[in-house]
Amino acid sequence: MFQVPDIGDLNIWATLPVLILAIWACLLLVADLFIPQERKSLTAGLAAAGIGLSLVLSLLSLTDVIDLSGSDPVLQGLFLADHFTDMINVIALVTALLGVMVAYDYLQRTGIQRGEYYVLLLFVTSGVMFMGAAGDLTVIFIALELLSIPLYILSGFRREQAQSEESAMKYFLLGAFASSFLVYGIALVYGATGTTSLQGVWTAVDQIVADADSTRYLLLVGVGLVLVGLGFKVAAVPFHMWTPDVYQGAPTSVVAFMSVAAKVGGFAGLLRVLAGGVPNFMLDAGDAAAWQSTIWLLAILTMLLGNIVAIAQSDLKRLLAYSSIAHAGYILIAVAAAGLPGEGPEAVQAILIYLLAYTFTNVGAFAVIIAVERNDTSNTGLDAVRGLSRSNPALAAAMALFMFSLTGIPLTGGFIGKWFVFRSAISADLMGVALVGVLTSAISAFYYLRVVWAMYFEDGDSEASTPWPLAWAIGISAVGTLILGILPYLATDMAKGITLAFGH
Repeated sequence: MFQVPDIGDLNIWATLPVLILAIWACLLLVADLFIPQERKSLTAGLAAAGIGLSLVLSLLSLTDVIDLSGSDPVLQGLFLADHFTDMINVIALVTALLGVMVAYDYLQRTGIQRGEYYVLLLFVTSGVMFMGAAGDLTVIFIALELLSIPLYILSGFRREQAQSEESAMKYFLLGAFASSFLVYGIALVYGATGTTSLQGVWTAVDQIVADADSTRYLLLVGVGLVLVGLGFKVAAVPFHMWTPDVYQGAPTSVVAFMSVAAKVGGFAGLLRVLAGGVPNFMLDAGDAAAWQSTIWLLAILTMLLGNIVAIAQSDLKRLLAYSSIAHAGYILIAVAAAGLPGEGPEAVQAILIYLLAYTFTNVGAFAVIIAVERNDTSNTGLDAVRGLSRSNPALAAAMALFMFSLTGIPLTGGFIGKWFVFRSAISADLMGVALVGVLTSAISAFYYLRVVWAMYFEDGDSEASTPWPLAWAIGISAVGTLILGILPYLATDMAKGITLAFGH
């Protein structure tokens, strides 16, 4: 018979960073009702304060200054309070803080300043944090919906524009379709293992592999469907169709936040399932995980399509949309590497370092687009940055840095991220996949450096507006990109020793 657990046994204090943020979002939703329209900046400040408090707690936990979890299970194993969770929390909260800063002026000058924007942003961030801490497949599903539904709303936040409405509807319909795959996959995994607990799945897989019966094929299909659901969220090919249209139609401040937050949440869930729940799932003893070949194939397709199609783009938002698809492919290389026994910890650390570098780089690039974009959402094409080095040298230098980082040029965070991802692939004997990653990075240099060329070597009448919150967001992103490139040990020290597989 089901018994309600005693609250003292739940170890709820270990959830404090995400619990504070989720409660803060609920309180802010009520408080915003009493804040007059002309003072909605107060809502932004309160949102940033809640993010900052949660970020401090996450950093203290990550650096072992405080131990929130202790040795007891959290929420009866539904929540995993480990350093992987802490690292995902830090990345998600930095993204949220930058997201508030880039939205502050954008919402005002485009006439869509409404307090619920920041509340929805906090709920998305809570979903990402729960995804990183998920110890059960049902928690992954709930966290995914908490992450996704506010993003659907934010995509259509500029509701007076048909393009924004269209992007929200497309994102919602395809997202709901992907969620159904995820739920069906979870059901099949449960049917094969008799549990939705990731630790229970890990234990059951050993027996399934030892018995070598037909149950393993049921589990294989279930894991495949889970991959479809989460592959949509990270924009991996062929589940990427929503990305270009949503990125182009949604408000740019939303895209700056969403382009990183959705990826962090999706990969956190994917790693919890593949590198945590089923790293020991092999069709034949001694081989790599049964899902590894599918992942590296998706990685190759994603890198090729993202980089090749990006060459033809003239709109900066669509260009960065295909760039985002390509970067999902690079991260998938390390996910595939985690499928080889013994390579999981190194691959997970590589992904976390990559996501941290990508956070600063991508939010910074979209922040520059916000600076040159007009209030009617026009002027996001390549013409918007022609001659920018002469009208705003600092902004052009920042954009050049972000383009160099996305390309993977040394002394930038993007180079460090790719270095660790390719190294994990080589360690896992995925030389061919690593080679495709290097070649597609060379292809990407064409369209990234084309932006730099337009800023420095072409004539134009670029105009930019950089009020202090946006300027600070660009500055923080630029400094973060440089620091990770010059002092990579700061990121490697944070990610050191992180592992996901149970029993290790």
